[in-house]
Amino acid sequence: MADLALGQNVLNEVNPQLVLGHPTYHSITEQVAGIMEGKTPRRWFLAISFTSSITLMLGAMLTYLLVTGIGAWGNNRPVYWAWDITNFVFWIGIGHAGTLISAILFLFRQKWRTSINRSAEAMTLFAVACAGIFPLFHTGRPWRAYWLFPLPNLDLNLWQNFRSPLIWDVFAVSTYATVSAMFWFVGMVPDLATLRDRAKNKIRQVTFGVLSLGWRGSARHWRHYEMAYLILAGLSTPLVLSVHTIVSFDFATSVIPGWHTTIFPPYFVAGAIFSGFAMVMTLLIIARWTLHLENLITRKHLENMNKIMLATGSIVGYAYATEFFIAWYSGNPYERFTFLNRALGPYAWAYWTMITCNVVTPQLFWFKKLRTSIPVMFTLTIFINIGMWFERFVIIATSLHRDFLPSSWGYFRPTIVDILTLTGTFGLFLTLFLLFARFLPMIAMAEVKAVVSNQNHHAAEGAQ
Repeated sequence: MADLALGQNVLNEVNPQLVLGHPTYHSITEQVAGIMEGKTPRRWFLAISFTSSITLMLGAMLTYLLVTGIGAWGNNRPVYWAWDITNFVFWIGIGHAGTLISAILFLFRQKWRTSINRSAEAMTLFAVACAGIFPLFHTGRPWRAYWLFPLPNLDLNLWQNFRSPLIWDVFAVSTYATVSAMFWFVGMVPDLATLRDRAKNKIRQVTFGVLSLGWRGSARHWRHYEMAYLILAGLSTPLVLSVHTIVSFDFATSVIPGWHTTIFPPYFVAGAIFSGFAMVMTLLIIARWTLHLENLITRKHLENMNKIMLATGSIVGYAYATEFFIAWYSGNPYERFTFLNRALGPYAWAYWTMITCNVVTPQLFWFKKLRTSIPVMFTLTIFINIGMWFERFVIIATSLHRDFLPSSWGYFRPTIVDILTLTGTFGLFLTLFLLFARFLPMIAMAEVKAVVSNQNHHAAEGAQ
């Protein structure tokens, strides 16, 4: 018996339990589908009432902005790009974890992704929706947004400048949103068919019947599904690298000191994954507790995500140090001044907040006791989210607020419209996530069942 227990412990170390409690296929379906089919909890109504009110405030701020103009924001000379572009880069970065978890980890056959990928994919779409608000309204004429697309416009003789990274953003972000939505939807088809078959009223039957695309679970359906999912994963993988790389080109292809650097593409991608994982963790820890999903979203899932945050956070810290080294090594006095001004100038408080949240606090994840502690990891993800917002603010504001001419120096202060608009996007993001969690399967049932099957197989081998 002792040898059997030792063998089982060794097996658990090699093949950690990704689903706890020895569930059956039926119990997994009941648990996940029960979230949507059961009576709506009162706390869900309270939560969505709160987030919806914040979303309505966002609508009010955007309406005010349309009537008044973007002068309602705190943009000033020389900080023409301020909170609006800061928020755009922040939200685009948040969306990167979903594609990484779903596509790249799928291609590398990482089974631990299965309980968290659906929520991460949905979060990607909601973050991109929030991000798109800011450049759209930053143009000052959002009703002319179609001018950004390559539509022939002979009357105005207006053509897009395809050499501008801002136009590249339009194509990169729209492509990212489209492919991510397809990837998310295709992955849900088997689960939507399960909900269709369990539906007890006509509306749900018709709705899930249409969405499940006639899925019957035949061998032919599974073969086509797996091929489509693999192709979409292959398409999504380069998007993880390309989208935030192109966003970084908004800065790196300019001649502004502090922006004109070749380290921005990999640095931005690492930072996007870092912040995206932090936001996924923040939401999943809450969902795991409120929906009683501890057996499906285990500490092992959370620990693996903490390890990725530790790695990407270290890359971001290395990039910060490299920026200072290159500023000194380049011999460019304007570059040196910009980085010294970041650390010691009027915005030093923002810079050191960024360093503390993004470089110092993630190092606690080196300790297993801390990276497996729910209160600790939840607190650290909040700090990381704050720090990554400050990173974008530091890059934008501190590189602009002291121009080449001291006579044009200024200090950016956000207006109440800035603050309420940013707050409103969090309301929109959380409202969309609450609706998703209530009406769609937030756990990929089909994929979790495959993990359970594999887990039971290894357990049987260990027992022999």
